Amino acid sequence: MSDQNIAFTAPHWAASEAGVEVLKEGGTATEAMVAAAAVISVVYPHMNSIGGDGFWLIDNPNEKTPIAIDACGRSASNIGAYKNHSQMPSRGGLSAVTQAGTVRGWQQALANDKNAKLPLSRILEPAISWARNGFVVSASLQAGCEKLASVAETNQAFKSLYLNSNNQGKPLQAGDNYFNPKLASTFEYLATHGLDAFYQGELADSFVQDLAAAGSQLTREDLANTAADVVTPLILSINGATCFNLPAPTQGIHSLQIIGVLDKLKQQHNITTEADWLHLIVEATKQSFSKRGTLWADKTAVVSDAYNDALTENTLNTLAKGVDIKQAKTWPYDAEPGDTVWMGAKDKYGQLVSFIQSVYWEFGSGVAMSEGGFSWNNRGLSFSLQNSDINVLAANKKPAHTLNPAMAKFDDGRRLSYGTMGGEGQPQTQAAIFTGYAWRNKSIEKAVADPRWLLGRTWGEDSTNLKVEKALADQVSDELNARGHDWQSVDDNNEMMGHAGAILDASNTLEAATDPRSDGKAIVAKAV
Repeated sequence: MSDQNIAFTAPHWAASEAGVEVLKEGGTATEAMVAAAAVISVVYPHMNSIGGDGFWLIDNPNEKTPIAIDACGRSASNIGAYKNHSQMPSRGGLSAVTQAGTVRGWQQALANDKNAKLPLSRILEPAISWARNGFVVSASLQAGCEKLASVAETNQAFKSLYLNSNNQGKPLQAGDNYFNPKLASTFEYLATHGLDAFYQGELADSFVQDLAAAGSQLTREDLANTAADVVTPLILSINGATCFNLPAPTQGIHSLQIIGVLDKLKQQHNITTEADWLHLIVEATKQSFSKRGTLWADKTAVVSDAYNDALTENTLNTLAKGVDIKQAKTWPYDAEPGDTVWMGAKDKYGQLVSFIQSVYWEFGSGVAMSEGGFSWNNRGLSFSLQNSDINVLAANKKPAHTLNPAMAKFDDGRRLSYGTMGGEGQPQTQAAIFTGYAWRNKSIEKAVADPRWLLGRTWGEDSTNLKVEKALADQVSDELNARGHDWQSVDDNNEMMGHAGAILDASNTLEAATDPRSDGKAIVAKAV
């Protein structure tokens, strides 16, 4: 029996350390996650912020089904400004069309945790310290800043925060010591006045003023009405395990469909090589993604029968029959990019958390809050302005969401919390991690770190083909060519493959893994 009873993993080491310190003090996994979520919004602001959305899976001992929290913001109540546009703006005020649900999600998670007792001031203290005292800029943050330097729609507050490094007129550089006193003040204000103060009151009014000045349609009432909902998680039962994910508007339905299809295929075929697994995961992804026109949207918009039947035996068998083990199908669809953070936690009480938050593209809309010290999301880019589209923009509607934290509970008592950033790469990477650990006898560290692939377009790229990290490409190139894949090799440990992580909780072991593609850290320790 292991004497280690707490674990935390995040794509930035500062967030992991903040989370594990809360756990060591006897805090819960949700308290630790809020602390880490606040810290990572400081040190990885290109990947997420408190101006974005979040989703939670929280598994407590003796509960069959995890708690699922949907902290996705809805669109503005007035969308008249888009009537003369043919497509959603990608940056600037009009791209900031949805509420920021992240902080409401923190609030909901803490409210549903019976063991949560720490004051908010303690939970937010690490984030305040990092923002006030400074941190060293990572290469990932520098790259994000450089991408935004050529975006014309960023506001002056954003330029001041990220594009004028130390008053030298250039983007933040790796190795810089960066301070964000305004974000520190925001967290101090929330610690004093409570998380509601993000959505109403003088701080919220300053956000509305900044958004309005940039052209956003979000109003004071829209912010005040932001909600985070406890929802019923999606459930997929397969041989030996039950898998969980978030329902619409997330792409959790696709993540579980892919695993369900692979479960069918592995029973039908002798899958042994790296090329076999890569091929089948890619082809299962194509089968599932081809159905997203009826599955991936606000639940009020999805076709009920198709959505309700998406994880049934009949549907999974039909999708599996569409996979040719010897031949790749063409892939004509554009993929949705996205930058995100996934984190996992396990506390001494047995609570296990899978959590994800994001602003969508790097720095979201590029509209920063002049007093808040953070940027607002551009998640509304997932909306369409075509009336025939399931994701057509409408007032008070949730956008299709790439975010989807995952969890699996095995029949023998093992529990796996896992996830990744990476837009539509998330379901693919989740499938690689789950199959690697559950069916291929890999450790979670190896399942997370092994060379990966991504089907579809990434931010700043026009190609929608299959990208394969070089170490894996060198092994499987002949078989990929023989099966007709349109593919290319990319550098190893490539950030486009996402920042994945996992925690494994078993009767005699507790393990945590983080992605070598990130600046992350996985920590397993003993609580005080």
